[in-house]
Amino acid sequence: MALQGIEVEGVIIKEYPAKEGVSNRTGNAWKSQEFVIQTKDQYPRACLFRVFGADKLEQFNLHQGDNVHVWLDINARPWQDRYFNDVSAFRVDHVDASAAPAQSQSADDPFKGAAQPAAPEAPFAGGQDSADDLPF
Repeated sequence: MALQGIEVEGVIIKEYPAKEGVSNRTGNAWKSQEFVIQTKDQYPRACLFRVFGADKLEQFNLHQGDNVHVWLDINARPWQDRYFNDVSAFRVDHVDASAAPAQSQSADDPFKGAAQPAAPEAPFAGGQDSADDLPF
């Protein structure tokens, strides 16, 4: 199972300051910024994610209060015998806040909107005692 392509739609509720530096390994400059997105579900969930690269930061143009649809790549990285999740955005679409929300199945609830099962039938009444209402 690949953890790339997880989609989240919601509002950017926190924008952290951008960080910049130079790679010790390659000598190349880098830029990164973290954001928190919150879903608009009945029980909202929040997710911290990172955008890496000055070009992507400029392209995505994210700011607190933006309504966005974000595609995330999740990967765990080891550090001192522990693993830490790295959640990075690789695609961002700005969503028109006045548009009606899309009716789609969420990844965490594949049965959302599915037909409910019918109510169970009445117990079998085949002339047996009520204490033993099993049909067999």
